[in-house]
Amino acid sequence: MRDPAGFLQQEYDQLVRSDLDWKLRILRGPSTPRCMVDGKEVLMLCSNNYLGLSNHPRLREAAIRAIQTHGVGSGSVRPIAGTMDLHVELEARLAKFKGAEASLVYQSGFATNAGLIPQLVGEGDLVVSDELNHGSIIDGVRLSRGERAVYKHSDVEDLRRVLAQSEEHLPSYRRILIITDGVFSMDGDIAPLDQIARAAADHGAMLYVDDAHGEGVLGDGGRGIVSHFHLKRDEVHVEMGTFSKAFGVVGGHISGSKALTEFAYNKSRTWLLSGSHPPAVVAACLAAVDVLESEPQHVRRLWALTERFKREMQGLGFDTGRSQTPIIPVMVGESSAAKQLSQRLFQAGVFALPIVFPMVAKNQARIRTIMNSALTDEDLTFAISAFEKAGRELKLR
Repeated sequence: MRDPAGFLQQEYDQLVRSDLDWKLRILRGPSTPRCMVDGKEVLMLCSNNYLGLSNHPRLREAAIRAIQTHGVGSGSVRPIAGTMDLHVELEARLAKFKGAEASLVYQSGFATNAGLIPQLVGEGDLVVSDELNHGSIIDGVRLSRGERAVYKHSDVEDLRRVLAQSEEHLPSYRRILIITDGVFSMDGDIAPLDQIARAAADHGAMLYVDDAHGEGVLGDGGRGIVSHFHLKRDEVHVEMGTFSKAFGVVGGHISGSKALTEFAYNKSRTWLLSGSHPPAVVAACLAAVDVLESEPQHVRRLWALTERFKREMQGLGFDTGRSQTPIIPVMVGESSAAKQLSQRLFQAGVFALPIVFPMVAKNQARIRTIMNSALTDEDLTFAISAFEKAGRELKLR
């Protein structure tokens, strides 16, 4: 008898044969610079925990207090009985932090893009997307019924070419939505959002930026890419972000006009049909906003480490690509070489994962390192020395 689910094992086996399967490593204990991974003490260089907030005392204490006052779960989705006072407080605080009229919290960053993008554009509309946008944006665009166009990575002239062509389309598009990552997660470069915003305004298009890797990193006190470029609120119609990276917790969110958030929570099925965040998570997110507002030293430290690591790695002959942020790729080229380098680093006590095809283009494999403000100067010296030794042994420099 034919096994209708037999393809599952077959396709997984093919991934293994092609060396394209994820081999999960297990973190035991908190995500700190020095941590236990697969039973080995290592230096963490691949976490998105930019500011070290996932283990910050104020976040831990806030989470514990919320369990004591609100329990461990909301018991419902947000539109029914799952909106607690903590959720409302977080959205108000986030909007104030962002300098926006309103904010709305989603269950995750992926749920934000997958749930909102298909509601913003539909049949008769056009989505214009950067060619290197995150997979959650790509899936959100695919779920929409709008037509799609792609422009060359961060190439504003090519974006303007696509927008000019769109104006010749018959019948005319109802609306045009431009979507870009703020910081691109594989290369660490920053979208030229100021120029993109001018192009959007010139062609009457909406602008949506995914700032997942910019929050807590860019802008005044870590307020993100809109702050970084000193843009007005009405120049960026949707500023999307996540609590899962620099904020150290979990969840997605949008900031913008009150009309945007009201539209979003009435239309996004990922928001409407998913259980709301547990009280401990919401309280920890609130505490993270407090920390960003009152402890600016974390952002300053992050950038000091970033500049030092980049400078010294380049001085050793390593190529750090087009990084402009604490995401610093160490370019290797061949996928096999990147995997070997990652393994040597792990053996030496540095946890930094290889990024290989098909996640990046062929011959563009790299070790993606991410700085963390909780790293000490000694930690960074240790990491750089491990790269120098492994690179020399593998003849990568």
